[in-house]
Amino acid sequence: MRKLYKYISKHILTAFLLTLLIANVSYSQKIPKSYNIQSGALSTLDTTPKSNTVEKVLLAGDTVWIATSKGLSKSTDGGNNWYNYYTSTEFGYESASAIACAHGILCVATWHYSTTSSGVYATGSGLKISSDYGKTWTLIDQMIDSLNDTLIIYGNNTISALPISTEIQNFIRDIAITSDAIWVVSNSAGLRKSTDMGATWQRVVLPPDNLDSIKPTDNLSFKLRPKSGSVGNLNHIGFSILAVDDDTLYVGTAGGINKSTDGGVSWTKFSRQNQDYPISGNHILKIRQNPIDKTIWAATWKADEDEEYWGVSHTANGGKTWTTSLNDSRTLDFTFPEIISGSDVTADVIAVTQDGLFRTSNNGVSWLRSSQVYDNQRNITLLTDTFLSGAADNSSSSITKLWFGSTDGLVKLTLSSSSFWDGDWSIFLVSAALNSSTETYAFPSPFSPSVSSTRIKYSLTSASNVTIRIFDFGMNLVKTLIQNSSRNAGENYEAWNGRDDASSFAPNGVYFYRIDINDGKPLFGKIMVVR
Repeated sequence: MRKLYKYISKHILTAFLLTLLIANVSYSQKIPKSYNIQSGALSTLDTTPKSNTVEKVLLAGDTVWIATSKGLSKSTDGGNNWYNYYTSTEFGYESASAIACAHGILCVATWHYSTTSSGVYATGSGLKISSDYGKTWTLIDQMIDSLNDTLIIYGNNTISALPISTEIQNFIRDIAITSDAIWVVSNSAGLRKSTDMGATWQRVVLPPDNLDSIKPTDNLSFKLRPKSGSVGNLNHIGFSILAVDDDTLYVGTAGGINKSTDGGVSWTKFSRQNQDYPISGNHILKIRQNPIDKTIWAATWKADEDEEYWGVSHTANGGKTWTTSLNDSRTLDFTFPEIISGSDVTADVIAVTQDGLFRTSNNGVSWLRSSQVYDNQRNITLLTDTFLSGAADNSSSSITKLWFGSTDGLVKLTLSSSSFWDGDWSIFLVSAALNSSTETYAFPSPFSPSVSSTRIKYSLTSASNVTIRIFDFGMNLVKTLIQNSSRNAGENYEAWNGRDDASSFAPNGVYFYRIDINDGKPLFGKIMVVR
Protein backbone atom coordinates (compact mmCIF):
# COMPACT_ATOMS: atom_id res chain seq x y z
CA MET A 1 0.00 0.00 0.00
CA ARG A 2 2.86 2.39 0.74
CA LYS A 3 4.11 1.89 -2.85
CA LEU A 4 0.64 2.70 -4.18
CA TYR A 5 0.56 5.90 -2.14
CA LYS A 6 3.85 6.98 -3.72
CA TYR A 7 2.49 6.19 -7.18
CA ILE A 8 -0.63 8.28 -6.61
CA SER A 9 1.44 11.16 -5.23
CA LYS A 10 3.54 11.20 -8.39
CA HIS A 11 1.00 10.57 -11.08
CA ILE A 12 -2.56 11.68 -10.34
CA LEU A 13 -4.04 14.29 -8.14
CA THR A 14 -1.16 16.65 -8.82
CA ALA A 15 -0.50 19.02 -5.98
CA PHE A 16 -2.81 18.10 -3.13
CA LEU A 17 -2.04 14.34 -3.23
CA LEU A 18 1.68 14.88 -2.73
CA THR A 19 1.77 12.45 0.19
CA LEU A 20 -0.62 9.96 1.74
CA LEU A 21 1.18 8.95 4.92
CA ILE A 22 -0.71 9.32 8.17
CA ALA A 23 0.35 11.94 10.68
CA ASN A 24 1.02 10.83 14.26
CA VAL A 25 2.11 14.18 15.70
CA SER A 26 -0.17 15.40 18.51
CA TYR A 27 -1.15 18.97 19.28
CA SER A 28 -3.90 20.58 21.29
CA GLN A 29 -7.47 20.61 20.00
CA LYS A 30 -8.58 23.53 17.85
CA ILE A 31 -12.03 24.92 17.21
CA PRO A 32 -13.28 26.73 14.10
CA LYS A 33 -11.35 29.97 13.80
CA SER A 34 -14.52 31.77 12.80
CA TYR A 35 -18.17 30.94 12.55
CA ASN A 36 -19.15 34.44 11.57
CA ILE A 37 -20.11 35.42 8.06
CA GLN A 38 -17.14 37.05 6.38
CA SER A 39 -16.87 39.53 3.54
CA GLY A 40 -17.36 37.92 0.13
CA ALA A 41 -15.15 40.28 -1.83
CA LEU A 42 -13.78 38.88 -5.08
CA SER A 43 -10.80 39.82 -7.15
CA THR A 44 -11.43 41.66 -10.38
CA LEU A 45 -13.24 39.92 -13.20
CA ASP A 46 -10.78 37.81 -15.23
CA THR A 47 -10.91 36.07 -18.60
CA THR A 48 -9.51 32.83 -17.15
CA PRO A 49 -9.28 31.05 -13.80
CA LYS A 50 -6.10 31.53 -11.76
CA SER A 51 -4.61 28.07 -12.28
CA ASN A 52 -4.17 25.43 -14.98
CA THR A 53 -4.44 22.63 -12.40
CA VAL A 54 -8.18 22.05 -12.07
CA GLU A 55 -8.92 19.45 -9.38
CA LYS A 56 -12.74 19.56 -9.35
CA VAL A 57 -15.51 20.87 -11.60
CA LEU A 58 -19.02 21.49 -10.27
CA LEU A 59 -22.10 22.78 -12.13
CA ALA A 60 -24.82 24.46 -10.09
CA GLY A 61 -27.55 26.15 -12.10
CA ASP A 62 -25.90 28.52 -14.55
CA THR A 63 -22.64 28.65 -12.58
CA VAL A 64 -19.47 26.67 -13.22
CA TRP A 65 -17.41 26.25 -10.05
CA ILE A 66 -13.86 24.90 -10.13
CA ALA A 67 -11.44 23.97 -7.35
CA THR A 68 -7.85 24.59 -8.44
CA SER A 69 -4.31 24.80 -7.12
CA LYS A 70 -5.03 28.52 -6.75
CA GLY A 71 -8.27 28.28 -4.88
CA LEU A 72 -11.86 28.64 -6.03
CA SER A 73 -13.14 30.18 -9.27
CA LYS A 74 -16.58 30.56 -10.80
CA SER A 75 -18.12 31.61 -14.11
CA THR A 76 -21.75 32.53 -14.72
CA ASP A 77 -21.48 33.06 -18.47
CA GLY A 78 -20.17 29.77 -19.80
CA GLY A 79 -16.50 30.52 -19.16
CA ASN A 80 -16.18 33.89 -20.88
CA ASN A 81 -15.43 35.62 -17.59
CA TRP A 82 -14.28 34.33 -14.21
CA TYR A 83 -14.50 35.48 -10.63
CA ASN A 84 -11.47 34.21 -8.72
CA TYR A 85 -11.50 33.96 -4.95
CA TYR A 86 -7.72 33.56 -4.78
CA THR A 87 -6.20 36.21 -2.44
CA SER A 88 -9.67 37.19 -1.15
CA THR A 89 -10.18 37.65 2.59
CA GLU A 90 -11.68 34.20 3.01
CA PHE A 91 -9.50 32.12 0.69
CA GLY A 92 -6.15 33.88 0.82
CA TYR A 93 -3.45 31.87 -0.97
CA GLU A 94 -4.99 28.46 -0.26
CA SER A 95 -5.45 25.71 -2.84
CA ALA A 96 -8.82 23.97 -3.14
CA SER A 97 -9.12 20.18 -3.02
CA ALA A 98 -12.87 19.49 -3.01
CA ILE A 99 -16.20 21.22 -3.63
CA ALA A 100 -19.84 20.26 -3.18
CA CYS A 101 -23.20 22.00 -3.48
CA ALA A 102 -26.61 20.71 -2.34
CA HIS A 103 -29.60 21.81 -0.28
CA GLY A 104 -28.61 25.45 -0.78
CA ILE A 105 -25.17 24.95 0.77
CA LEU A 106 -21.83 25.34 -1.00
CA CYS A 107 -18.74 23.79 0.64
CA VAL A 108 -15.13 24.18 -0.46
CA ALA A 109 -12.16 22.38 1.15
CA THR A 110 -8.78 24.12 1.14
CA TRP A 111 -5.17 23.23 1.86
CA HIS A 112 -1.57 24.43 1.59
CA TYR A 113 1.96 23.06 1.98
CA SER A 114 3.70 23.05 5.34
CA THR A 115 7.44 22.66 5.83
CA THR A 116 8.57 20.59 8.82
CA SER A 117 11.89 19.18 9.91
CA SER A 118 10.99 15.91 8.16
CA GLY A 119 9.79 17.36 4.86
CA VAL A 120 7.09 19.30 3.03
CA TYR A 121 3.52 18.05 3.47
CA ALA A 122 0.01 18.86 2.31
CA THR A 123 -1.85 20.50 5.18
CA GLY A 124 -5.59 20.97 5.49
CA SER A 125 -6.99 24.41 6.25
CA GLY A 126 -10.63 23.41 6.63
CA LEU A 127 -13.85 24.34 4.88
CA LYS A 128 -15.38 27.48 3.47
CA ILE A 129 -19.19 27.25 3.66
CA SER A 130 -21.65 29.53 1.89
CA SER A 131 -25.44 29.54 1.97
CA ASP A 132 -25.76 32.32 -0.62
CA TYR A 133 -23.73 30.75 -3.44
CA GLY A 134 -20.45 32.46 -2.71
CA LYS A 135 -21.47 35.98 -1.69
CA THR A 136 -20.53 35.41 1.96
CA TRP A 137 -18.60 32.63 3.65
CA THR A 138 -18.25 30.91 7.00
CA LEU A 139 -14.71 29.71 7.75
CA ILE A 140 -14.29 26.34 9.45
CA ASP A 141 -10.91 25.08 10.68
CA GLN A 142 -9.62 21.68 9.64
CA MET A 143 -11.29 19.13 11.89
CA ILE A 144 -8.86 17.64 14.42
CA ASP A 145 -9.12 15.86 17.77
CA SER A 146 -7.81 16.57 21.22
CA LEU A 147 -5.42 14.08 22.78
CA ASN A 148 -8.27 12.90 25.01
CA ASP A 149 -10.55 12.00 22.09
CA THR A 150 -9.70 8.31 22.27
CA LEU A 151 -13.14 6.70 22.66
CA ILE A 152 -16.31 6.58 20.55
CA ILE A 153 -19.63 5.21 21.74
CA TYR A 154 -21.12 3.07 18.99
CA GLY A 155 -24.33 1.33 20.04
CA ASN A 156 -23.39 -1.35 22.56
CA ASN A 157 -19.68 -0.70 22.06
CA THR A 158 -16.96 1.64 23.16
CA ILE A 159 -14.59 1.93 20.21
CA SER A 160 -10.98 2.91 20.80
CA ALA A 161 -9.95 5.68 18.40
CA LEU A 162 -6.67 7.27 17.38
CA PRO A 163 -6.93 11.05 17.86
CA ILE A 164 -5.89 12.98 14.74
CA SER A 165 -4.56 16.14 16.31
CA THR A 166 -2.71 17.88 13.51
CA GLU A 167 -3.66 19.44 10.19
CA ILE A 168 -0.41 18.21 8.60
CA GLN A 169 -1.12 15.42 6.10
CA ASN A 170 -4.76 15.84 7.12
CA PHE A 171 -6.81 17.42 4.35
CA ILE A 172 -10.27 16.87 2.90
CA ARG A 173 -10.52 14.85 -0.30
CA ASP A 174 -14.27 14.78 -0.86
CA ILE A 175 -17.50 16.29 0.48
CA ALA A 176 -21.16 15.25 0.49
CA ILE A 177 -24.15 17.27 1.72
CA THR A 178 -27.44 15.83 2.94
CA SER A 179 -30.41 17.76 4.30
CA ASP A 180 -29.21 17.22 7.87
CA ALA A 181 -25.41 17.01 7.66
CA ILE A 182 -22.15 17.87 5.91
CA TRP A 183 -19.91 14.82 5.38
CA VAL A 184 -16.17 14.91 4.65
CA VAL A 185 -13.52 12.26 4.05
CA SER A 186 -9.77 12.50 4.40
CA ASN A 187 -6.92 10.04 4.53
CA SER A 188 -5.86 10.99 8.08
CA ALA A 189 -9.15 11.87 9.76
CA GLY A 190 -11.36 9.33 7.99
CA LEU A 191 -15.11 9.95 7.66
CA ARG A 192 -16.67 12.76 9.68
CA LYS A 193 -19.96 14.62 9.74
CA SER A 194 -21.35 17.86 11.10
CA THR A 195 -25.02 18.54 11.81
CA ASP A 196 -24.49 22.20 12.79
CA MET A 197 -22.88 23.70 9.67
CA GLY A 198 -19.36 22.83 10.73
CA ALA A 199 -19.37 24.15 14.29
CA THR A 200 -18.73 20.65 15.63
CA TRP A 201 -17.75 17.34 14.01
CA GLN A 202 -18.12 13.72 14.96
CA ARG A 203 -16.15 10.72 13.74
CA VAL A 204 -18.18 8.13 11.85
CA VAL A 205 -17.25 4.50 12.44
CA LEU A 206 -16.64 2.30 9.39
CA PRO A 207 -15.92 -1.46 9.44
CA PRO A 208 -12.31 -2.42 10.21
CA ASP A 209 -10.32 -4.38 7.64
CA ASN A 210 -11.27 -7.75 9.12
CA LEU A 211 -15.06 -7.16 9.11
CA ASP A 212 -17.42 -6.80 6.15
CA SER A 213 -20.18 -5.05 8.09
CA ILE A 214 -20.97 -3.38 11.38
CA LYS A 215 -24.13 -2.31 13.19
CA PRO A 216 -24.67 -0.84 16.67
CA THR A 217 -26.04 -4.08 18.12
CA ASP A 218 -22.86 -6.01 17.22
CA ASN A 219 -20.26 -6.83 19.85
CA LEU A 220 -17.18 -5.18 18.41
CA SER A 221 -13.55 -4.95 19.36
CA PHE A 222 -11.34 -2.90 17.06
CA LYS A 223 -9.63 0.47 16.88
CA LEU A 224 -10.69 3.35 14.65
CA ARG A 225 -7.28 4.01 13.18
CA PRO A 226 -6.86 5.32 9.61
CA LYS A 227 -3.47 3.84 8.89
CA SER A 228 -1.91 1.20 6.66
CA GLY A 229 -0.13 -1.84 8.04
CA SER A 230 -0.80 -4.11 11.00
CA VAL A 231 -1.34 -1.18 13.38
CA GLY A 232 -4.26 0.38 11.51
CA ASN A 233 -7.16 -0.08 9.10
CA LEU A 234 -7.05 0.73 5.41
CA ASN A 235 -10.84 0.94 5.40
CA HIS A 236 -10.63 3.95 7.71
CA ILE A 237 -8.56 5.94 5.17
CA GLY A 238 -11.15 7.96 3.26
CA PHE A 239 -10.97 9.10 -0.36
CA SER A 240 -14.47 9.58 -1.76
CA ILE A 241 -18.10 9.90 -0.71
CA LEU A 242 -21.48 9.85 -2.46
CA ALA A 243 -24.79 10.75 -0.83
CA VAL A 244 -27.64 9.25 -2.85
CA ASP A 245 -30.22 10.61 -0.40
CA ASP A 246 -30.31 11.44 3.29
CA ASP A 247 -30.13 7.78 4.30
CA THR A 248 -28.00 6.09 1.62
CA LEU A 249 -24.28 6.84 1.56
CA TYR A 250 -21.34 5.28 -0.27
CA VAL A 251 -17.84 5.89 1.08
CA GLY A 252 -14.71 4.89 -0.82
CA THR A 253 -11.60 4.10 1.17
CA ALA A 254 -8.25 2.38 0.80
CA GLY A 255 -10.06 -0.84 1.73
CA GLY A 256 -13.17 -0.86 -0.45
CA ILE A 257 -16.64 0.65 -0.81
CA ASN A 258 -18.81 1.11 2.28
CA LYS A 259 -22.58 1.51 2.03
CA SER A 260 -25.04 2.72 4.64
CA THR A 261 -28.82 2.80 4.24
CA ASP A 262 -29.58 4.27 7.66
CA GLY A 263 -27.79 7.61 7.49
CA GLY A 264 -24.30 6.45 8.36
CA VAL A 265 -25.07 4.26 11.37
CA SER A 266 -24.70 0.72 10.00
CA TRP A 267 -22.34 -0.18 7.19
CA THR A 268 -21.71 -2.96 4.67
CA LYS A 269 -18.33 -3.15 2.95
CA PHE A 270 -17.75 -4.30 -0.65
CA SER A 271 -14.20 -5.36 -1.50
CA ARG A 272 -12.38 -7.32 -4.16
CA GLN A 273 -12.14 -10.26 -1.75
CA ASN A 274 -15.63 -10.57 -0.23
CA GLN A 275 -18.01 -10.93 -3.24
CA ASP A 276 -18.54 -13.36 -6.10
CA TYR A 277 -18.84 -10.46 -8.58
CA PRO A 278 -16.59 -7.87 -6.94
CA ILE A 279 -15.01 -4.52 -7.71
CA SER A 280 -11.66 -4.53 -9.54
CA GLY A 281 -9.59 -3.09 -6.71
CA ASN A 282 -9.98 -1.84 -3.16
CA HIS A 283 -8.57 1.65 -3.56
CA ILE A 284 -11.65 3.80 -4.32
CA LEU A 285 -10.75 7.20 -5.76
CA LYS A 286 -14.27 8.28 -6.74
CA ILE A 287 -17.92 7.19 -6.50
CA ARG A 288 -20.70 8.73 -8.61
CA GLN A 289 -24.31 7.93 -9.51
CA ASN A 290 -25.78 8.01 -13.01
CA PRO A 291 -28.79 10.30 -12.41
CA ILE A 292 -30.93 8.59 -15.07
CA ASP A 293 -30.65 4.85 -14.43
CA LYS A 294 -29.32 5.21 -10.84
CA THR A 295 -26.34 2.92 -11.41
CA ILE A 296 -23.35 3.50 -9.12
CA TRP A 297 -19.93 3.97 -10.74
CA ALA A 298 -16.62 3.73 -8.89
CA ALA A 299 -12.99 4.38 -9.80
CA THR A 300 -11.51 1.18 -8.36
CA TRP A 301 -7.73 1.09 -8.20
CA LYS A 302 -5.40 -1.79 -7.51
CA ALA A 303 -4.15 -1.98 -3.95
CA ASP A 304 -1.75 -4.70 -2.77
CA GLU A 305 -3.46 -7.99 -3.56
CA ASP A 306 -2.42 -9.87 -6.71
CA GLU A 307 -5.99 -10.40 -7.92
CA GLU A 308 -6.76 -6.68 -7.89
CA TYR A 309 -6.43 -4.42 -10.93
CA TRP A 310 -7.11 -0.84 -11.99
CA GLY A 311 -10.45 -0.30 -13.63
CA VAL A 312 -14.01 0.97 -13.47
CA SER A 313 -16.65 -0.88 -11.44
CA HIS A 314 -20.39 -0.27 -11.54
CA THR A 315 -23.47 -1.80 -9.96
CA ALA A 316 -27.14 -1.74 -10.90
CA ASN A 317 -28.35 -3.42 -7.70
CA GLY A 318 -26.91 -1.31 -4.92
CA GLY A 319 -23.63 -3.18 -4.63
CA LYS A 320 -24.83 -6.79 -4.50
CA THR A 321 -22.86 -7.46 -7.70
CA TRP A 322 -20.41 -5.37 -9.67
CA THR A 323 -19.41 -5.28 -13.33
CA THR A 324 -15.87 -4.18 -14.19
CA SER A 325 -14.58 -2.58 -17.38
CA LEU A 326 -11.97 -0.19 -18.78
CA ASN A 327 -9.25 -2.35 -17.30
CA ASP A 328 -5.91 -0.75 -16.48
CA SER A 329 -7.37 2.76 -16.50
CA ARG A 330 -6.48 5.15 -13.68
CA THR A 331 -9.92 6.70 -13.42
CA LEU A 332 -10.46 9.76 -11.23
CA ASP A 333 -14.03 10.88 -11.93
CA PHE A 334 -17.20 10.28 -13.96
CA THR A 335 -19.82 12.41 -15.64
CA PHE A 336 -23.06 11.54 -17.41
CA PRO A 337 -24.18 13.34 -20.59
CA GLU A 338 -27.89 12.84 -21.26
CA ILE A 339 -29.19 11.39 -24.52
CA ILE A 340 -32.73 12.44 -25.49
CA SER A 341 -34.64 10.44 -28.10
CA GLY A 342 -38.26 11.47 -28.28
CA SER A 343 -39.68 10.96 -24.81
CA ASP A 344 -36.85 8.65 -23.76
CA VAL A 345 -33.92 10.01 -21.73
CA THR A 346 -30.78 7.97 -21.08
CA ALA A 347 -27.29 8.95 -20.01
CA ASP A 348 -23.92 7.83 -21.31
CA VAL A 349 -20.99 7.45 -18.94
CA ILE A 350 -17.69 9.28 -19.34
CA ALA A 351 -14.70 8.05 -17.35
CA VAL A 352 -12.26 10.85 -16.54
CA THR A 353 -8.83 9.27 -16.30
CA GLN A 354 -5.16 10.13 -16.19
CA ASP A 355 -4.93 8.36 -19.56
CA GLY A 356 -7.60 10.43 -21.33
CA LEU A 357 -11.39 10.65 -21.58
CA PHE A 358 -13.47 7.54 -22.34
CA ARG A 359 -17.18 7.34 -23.14
CA THR A 360 -19.58 4.40 -23.17
CA SER A 361 -23.22 4.15 -24.25
CA ASN A 362 -23.62 0.50 -23.20
CA ASN A 363 -22.59 0.51 -19.55
CA GLY A 364 -18.96 -0.31 -20.17
CA VAL A 365 -19.25 -3.07 -22.77
CA SER A 366 -17.23 -0.82 -25.06
CA TRP A 367 -15.51 2.53 -24.55
CA LEU A 368 -14.45 5.18 -27.07
CA ARG A 369 -11.56 7.47 -26.23
CA SER A 370 -11.72 11.12 -27.20
CA SER A 371 -9.24 12.49 -29.70
CA GLN A 372 -6.58 14.98 -28.65
CA VAL A 373 -8.19 18.13 -27.32
CA TYR A 374 -7.66 21.06 -29.69
CA ASP A 375 -9.17 24.55 -29.44
CA ASN A 376 -9.32 25.67 -33.07
CA GLN A 377 -10.44 29.18 -32.17
CA ARG A 378 -7.27 29.94 -30.21
CA ASN A 379 -5.00 27.30 -31.75
CA ILE A 380 -4.32 25.61 -28.42
CA THR A 381 -3.63 21.90 -28.05
CA LEU A 382 -4.01 20.37 -24.60
CA LEU A 383 -0.61 19.01 -23.61
CA THR A 384 -1.76 16.35 -21.16
CA ASP A 385 -3.78 13.15 -21.00
CA THR A 386 -4.25 13.57 -17.25
CA PHE A 387 -7.81 14.63 -16.55
CA LEU A 388 -8.88 15.09 -12.94
CA SER A 389 -12.60 15.84 -12.93
CA GLY A 390 -15.67 16.26 -15.09
CA ALA A 391 -19.23 17.61 -15.18
CA ALA A 392 -22.03 17.56 -17.76
CA ASP A 393 -24.36 20.48 -18.45
CA ASN A 394 -27.58 18.79 -19.55
CA SER A 395 -29.77 21.86 -19.10
CA SER A 396 -30.39 22.27 -22.84
CA SER A 397 -32.46 19.69 -24.70
CA SER A 398 -30.42 20.20 -27.88
CA ILE A 399 -26.83 20.97 -26.84
CA THR A 400 -24.79 19.24 -24.13
CA LYS A 401 -21.72 20.95 -22.75
CA LEU A 402 -19.07 18.88 -21.01
CA TRP A 403 -16.50 20.38 -18.65
CA PHE A 404 -13.25 18.71 -17.65
CA GLY A 405 -10.48 19.68 -15.28
CA SER A 406 -6.94 18.68 -16.23
CA THR A 407 -3.36 19.34 -15.24
CA ASP A 408 -3.13 21.66 -18.27
CA GLY A 409 -6.20 23.79 -17.81
CA LEU A 410 -9.99 23.73 -17.84
CA VAL A 411 -11.64 22.25 -20.93
CA LYS A 412 -15.16 22.61 -22.33
CA LEU A 413 -16.67 20.52 -25.13
CA THR A 414 -19.83 21.78 -26.81
CA LEU A 415 -21.14 18.59 -28.37
CA SER A 416 -22.71 18.24 -31.78
CA SER A 417 -26.16 16.75 -31.26
CA SER A 418 -25.49 13.67 -33.39
CA SER A 419 -22.01 12.72 -32.25
CA PHE A 420 -20.15 10.84 -29.54
CA TRP A 421 -17.10 13.10 -29.18
CA ASP A 422 -17.45 15.57 -32.05
CA GLY A 423 -17.91 19.20 -31.15
CA ASP A 424 -16.10 22.41 -30.38
CA TRP A 425 -13.39 22.28 -27.72
CA SER A 426 -12.50 25.32 -25.64
CA ILE A 427 -9.38 25.46 -23.46
CA PHE A 428 -9.21 28.02 -20.66
CA LEU A 429 -5.44 28.44 -20.39
CA VAL A 430 -3.85 30.69 -17.80
CA SER A 431 -0.89 32.71 -19.05
CA ALA A 432 0.48 36.23 -18.79
CA ALA A 433 -0.95 38.74 -21.25
CA LEU A 434 1.02 40.03 -24.21
CA ASN A 435 1.08 43.82 -24.43
CA SER A 436 1.65 43.90 -28.19
CA SER A 437 2.18 41.77 -31.28
CA THR A 438 5.94 42.31 -30.95
CA GLU A 439 6.09 40.38 -27.67
CA THR A 440 6.48 36.64 -27.18
CA TYR A 441 7.48 34.26 -24.42
CA ALA A 442 7.60 30.54 -23.64
CA PHE A 443 6.04 28.90 -20.58
CA PRO A 444 6.96 27.03 -18.54
CA SER A 445 10.64 27.85 -18.79
CA PRO A 446 12.71 26.13 -17.54
CA PHE A 447 10.90 22.91 -18.39
CA SER A 448 11.74 19.21 -18.35
CA PRO A 449 10.91 17.40 -21.63
CA SER A 450 10.57 14.09 -19.79
CA VAL A 451 7.74 15.58 -17.73
CA SER A 452 5.96 18.17 -19.88
CA SER A 453 6.13 20.42 -22.91
CA THR A 454 6.52 24.16 -23.15
CA ARG A 455 4.29 26.57 -25.07
CA ILE A 456 5.41 29.51 -27.18
CA LYS A 457 2.89 32.34 -26.97
CA TYR A 458 2.62 35.10 -29.56
CA SER A 459 -0.04 37.39 -31.00
CA LEU A 460 -1.07 38.21 -34.57
CA THR A 461 -2.80 41.38 -35.74
CA SER A 462 -4.35 39.46 -38.64
CA ALA A 463 -4.45 35.92 -40.03
CA SER A 464 -0.90 35.10 -41.13
CA ASN A 465 1.49 32.38 -42.26
CA VAL A 466 3.85 31.51 -39.40
CA THR A 467 7.14 29.62 -39.15
CA ILE A 468 8.71 28.79 -35.80
CA ARG A 469 12.17 27.23 -35.40
CA ILE A 470 14.14 26.19 -32.30
CA PHE A 471 17.93 26.79 -32.18
CA ASP A 472 20.59 25.76 -29.67
CA PHE A 473 23.00 28.20 -28.01
CA GLY A 474 25.27 28.04 -31.06
CA MET A 475 22.30 28.91 -33.31
CA ASN A 476 22.22 25.45 -34.86
CA LEU A 477 18.75 24.40 -35.97
CA VAL A 478 17.21 21.92 -33.50
CA LYS A 479 13.56 21.72 -34.47
CA THR A 480 11.13 23.27 -36.93
CA LEU A 481 7.82 23.47 -35.09
CA ILE A 482 5.68 24.84 -37.93
CA GLN A 483 6.50 25.89 -41.49
CA ASN A 484 4.35 28.52 -43.24
CA SER A 485 1.30 27.42 -41.26
CA SER A 486 -1.83 29.53 -41.32
CA ARG A 487 -2.77 31.00 -37.95
CA ASN A 488 -5.70 33.15 -36.86
CA ALA A 489 -5.50 36.70 -35.59
CA GLY A 490 -5.12 37.11 -31.84
CA GLU A 491 -3.18 35.02 -29.32
CA ASN A 492 -1.62 31.78 -30.59
CA TYR A 493 0.29 28.98 -28.92
CA GLU A 494 2.75 26.41 -30.28
CA ALA A 495 4.06 23.55 -28.20
CA TRP A 496 7.60 22.14 -28.12
CA ASN A 497 8.10 18.76 -26.44
CA GLY A 498 11.85 19.24 -26.04
CA ARG A 499 12.81 16.93 -28.91
CA ASP A 500 14.83 17.69 -32.00
CA ASP A 501 13.96 16.90 -35.63
CA ALA A 502 15.32 13.37 -35.09
CA SER A 503 12.91 12.90 -32.14
CA SER A 504 15.75 12.80 -29.61
CA PHE A 505 15.56 14.77 -26.38
CA ALA A 506 17.46 18.04 -26.52
CA PRO A 507 20.29 18.26 -23.96
CA ASN A 508 20.08 20.56 -20.98
CA GLY A 509 20.76 24.16 -21.82
CA VAL A 510 19.49 27.43 -23.23
CA TYR A 511 17.59 27.41 -26.54
CA PHE A 512 16.32 30.21 -28.72
CA TYR A 513 13.27 30.29 -30.93
CA ARG A 514 12.51 32.44 -33.95
CA ILE A 515 9.02 33.35 -35.15
CA ASP A 516 8.63 34.46 -38.76
CA ILE A 517 5.26 36.05 -39.53
CA ASN A 518 4.62 36.54 -43.25
CA ASP A 519 7.52 38.70 -44.47
CA GLY A 520 7.75 40.86 -41.37
CA LYS A 521 10.48 41.32 -38.82
CA PRO A 522 11.04 38.06 -36.88
CA LEU A 523 10.41 37.67 -33.17
CA PHE A 524 12.86 35.91 -30.84
CA GLY A 525 12.53 34.25 -27.46
CA LYS A 526 14.45 32.01 -25.07
CA ILE A 527 13.69 28.60 -23.52
CA MET A 528 15.67 26.72 -20.89
CA VAL A 529 15.67 22.90 -20.83
CA VAL A 530 16.43 21.18 -17.53
CA ARG A 531 16.02 17.40 -17.29
